[in-house]
Order: sequence, then structure tokens, then C-alpha cells
Amino acid sequence: MVTPAAPVLVLNGPNLNLLGLREPAIYGTDTLDTIERLCHDTGKGLGLRVECRQSNHEGVLIDAVQEARTAHRGIVINPAGYSHTSVALRDALAAVGLPVVEVHLSNIHRREEFRHHSYVSGVADAVICGAGAHGYALALTHLARLIAVD
Repeated sequence: MVTPAAPVLVLNGPNLNLLGLREPAIYGTDTLDTIERLCHDTGKGLGLRVECRQSNHEGVLIDAVQEARTAHRGIVINPAGYSHTSVALRDALAAVGLPVVEVHLSNIHRREEFRHHSYVSGVADAVICGAGAHGYALALTHLARLIAVD
């Protein structure tokens, strides 16, 4: 059973550890550390504890989602490239029964055609894309509202 004091999970997928270096014209110049600080600060202002994790490995992300079922109140996820390929990650998110907000730094609908579909979007309570790092603050704000309703 998840307690009201449990943290929320901010989960970042593959290649997001390279933020600030990787294609800054698309993803911006903020690093993952900067985004994680933003998440902690935003969470604090919302009365949420935030735990941040990142992995380049699909199975590790799935394990984190499954662990969140009993350890977290909700999930903000940037599945990155797995958005468009991972039915397994989508199924894990659907199975845990937690509020989920999907976030993308870029507007995936203005990019290559293969990025227009996200398996995760179908099980997310909300999707925020194209707002850069600020999208994480928006996602946490919305997740706080979802948790308050539960």
C-alpha cells in the first residue's frame, strides 16, 4: 500500500543522460542534473517528495515502474525513444495503477513521422510535449492535482 508521504517518481529513458550535449537545437541546453533539480524544487513547492531515475535500458525502466506500484504515488515519465517502440514499458505503466504523466522536451508531433506515435500516451493521464525542461514542472503540477483527486 502506498502512503500519502510516498514520493513521486520521475523516470527518464535512454540518452537523456546526454542532455546538454545531445542535439541542443532539439532538446535544449539543460542537463539532466538541471532538470532533476527543477523537479525537486517544483515538487517541494507542491508538497511532493520527488525521486529521479534514468536508465538507457528498457528492462531497468520496467523494473522501476513495477517497483513504483508500492513505493510511489505517481509517475512522470520521459520514455524518450522507448515511447515509439516499447509495448512492454506501456504494459508496465498500465499494470501498476498509478497516475502517469508523459513528458517530452521536444514536440514529438513536429518531428519525424515515426515519433508521432507513443505507446505510452495511451495509458498516460496527460501528455506534455514541446515545453522543454519546463514540461517537467508542468507534469509534476498536473500529477499533484491527480494525486489530490485520488
